[in-house]
Amino acid sequence: MLGNISNKRGGAASSINLRPLQVEMSPERPFYAIGDVHGCLDQMITALGRVDDDIEALEIAEPTLVFLGDYVDRGKRSAEVLEYLLNLSLSDPDAVVCLMGNHERMMLDFLDQPQKSGPRWLRYGGMETLESYGITGVDADASTEELYEACEELWDALPEGLEPWLRFLPLRWSSGNLHCVHAALDPTHTIKQQSTEVMLWGCDSFMKTPRDDGNWVVHGHTVVDRPVWEHSRVSLDTGCYFTNELTAAAFTNNTCRIV
Repeated sequence: MLGNISNKRGGAASSINLRPLQVEMSPERPFYAIGDVHGCLDQMITALGRVDDDIEALEIAEPTLVFLGDYVDRGKRSAEVLEYLLNLSLSDPDAVVCLMGNHERMMLDFLDQPQKSGPRWLRYGGMETLESYGITGVDADASTEELYEACEELWDALPEGLEPWLRFLPLRWSSGNLHCVHAALDPTHTIKQQSTEVMLWGCDSFMKTPRDDGNWVVHGHTVVDRPVWEHSRVSLDTGCYFTNELTAAAFTNNTCRIV
């Protein structure tokens, strides 16, 4: 049992807004998956509270908690989200899994090559992440000198251990025939034959073509109006940074439920 995974309880578990999905599932252990956070600390803590409540109410034994990537950018509190998740995952690495998203990849690319990778990252939310570390006045049109200066400031602002933790975030986590990934798994390839590009950025066929091998993919990245489970996909990115709705799903007792 994870227990006390949030600093603040989110009240009673919310009512299920979708009929529980019953399919041929065989996870090795029950788990909970949380969609793209994008710097929304309060919503993340509230979602963790709902997960805590669900674990306690149903007496779920030894669950795993899986975050589906994209912890930074767009929202205002990326620095706090990253530090929270770093500490949470280190406190119980067997029970907490944080996957890498494409926005973490862009942040790392900026740290490595600010001139080459900075404009793109800043255009897609990196500016808000820099601001969460107190680094202001930098945008996608910044000069080379400004990009390098912002990069140096970001290196100085990162807590000890955060940068190597980000670099070694896994791209996929699997339990039985359920596979968690940030963006997608190519339905024309086996689970083990997936490219980094597809897992982080997706592919056109993923949202159009169901898998035919009995595997289900639990993912974020593609924003949906509400959680969706269909055609071998469970889509959990509900655009928290503009909807204030961060989705958490439970995969227990051969069902998928929204908590």
